[in-house]
Amino acid sequence: MNSLLAEPRDLEADAPSDNRDAGQAAAEAAGGTAQETFAFEAMNLKVGDRLQVQPPAAVSTERSPVKLIGYLQDQSMLITAPATSGNVPMQVMPGDQLIMRVFSGQNAFGFACDVQRVCKVPYSYLHISFPKKIQGTVIRKAARVRTKIIVKVRAEEGDTTEHTAVISNLSANGALLDGRRTMANMGDTLRLSFKLKLHNIEAELSVAAVVRTVFDDETLKQSGTSLAHFGLQFVGLDPNDQMLLQSMVYQHMIERPQSVV
Repeated sequence: MNSLLAEPRDLEADAPSDNRDAGQAAAEAAGGTAQETFAFEAMNLKVGDRLQVQPPAAVSTERSPVKLIGYLQDQSMLITAPATSGNVPMQVMPGDQLIMRVFSGQNAFGFACDVQRVCKVPYSYLHISFPKKIQGTVIRKAARVRTKIIVKVRAEEGDTTEHTAVISNLSANGALLDGRRTMANMGDTLRLSFKLKLHNIEAELSVAAVVRTVFDDETLKQSGTSLAHFGLQFVGLDPNDQMLLQSMVYQHMIERPQSVV
């Protein structure tokens, strides 16, 4: 199972409101619009898999990655205790409602549950209610998310001057790059070097991409700027780099649903 949970961020915009079904809110925040109801088995959860917890707003506005310790079908689940990005334990209490999110295969899932018991020995963990309603959506193959990633760019051939640009949206197969109009032309192969942060781990990528389109933004034209948009297709991706890119896309989908293009 590929469960990809994002690192905590302050994203109150997609927190469930009091008058919405929590399961629906969780599924909406999982990054899709056409929601379906799934059986628990569809998530293919295994001991050690990562999930993301959204606690009540009164506890924290952050979200926390946790691990599945185990579950008893139709009874309860055991997860590690959630903590803030500063590794401070979240003060959840029995009766608190949590929103859980997880990715598995090509699906994003969300469900609501209640804290049944908070345990401190031999380590901190939670008993949470078994999900009654699991909602999810199928992630389209080329899912694309808005980003602001600083990237170093140079041509693979000819003038290899290094430029600085911004990846304004990203998928596992390509990217939209904002940079100087003179940086590249259609058909050029570029080398992109940039950093991705996943689960508090920073990874450096160096990937090749072919320029498929070049176009100006009307706003940019009016401002007289020399910037343009470059539509790129990644080529010759290392399997590990492709996994990192897909993880980045999933991370944004689950944590920033409004960023999905």
